[in-house]
Amino acid sequence: MEAMDLEYVGFWSRVGASIIDSLLVAVICLPLVTWLYGGDYWLDPRLIKGPLDFLISWILPAVGIVLFWIYRQATPGKMAISARIVDAKTGQAPSTRQLVIRYLGYFISTIPFGLGLMWVGFDPRKQGWHDKLAGTVVVRPRNRGPAAVSFDQKT
Repeated sequence: MEAMDLEYVGFWSRVGASIIDSLLVAVICLPLVTWLYGGDYWLDPRLIKGPLDFLISWILPAVGIVLFWIYRQATPGKMAISARIVDAKTGQAPSTRQLVIRYLGYFISTIPFGLGLMWVGFDPRKQGWHDKLAGTVVVRPRNRGPAAVSFDQKT
């Protein structure tokens, strides 16, 4: 698809996609940890209750999300809004390295009061800090946005 046929995906669309993804992760992970650890799981104040909790609550979602990004360039939430992640310079599929950096960048983006995520609302290319760190942008077929996508071949 040509750059003129694409638009950057803005803040609120990405929030909606994130809600869909979060619900899907919760539907998969929460019953698993409850089944493994019992109802007391929810009363335990520790962040990580054991090795299986770490695998289910932290590793499984990370692997699942990055695999969706690798094979589909989007999570189910992004697919629901026809969005995909592309390399900011070329518009092609990002490398696995870029996608892992992007995932880890989410943690950096959320630490200062979520400012790195809110940055999407102010950035001209709608990049959060995680996108800037990874060199990615989120795009979808152009249907209503004022600014077309341009891929910077120089940087």
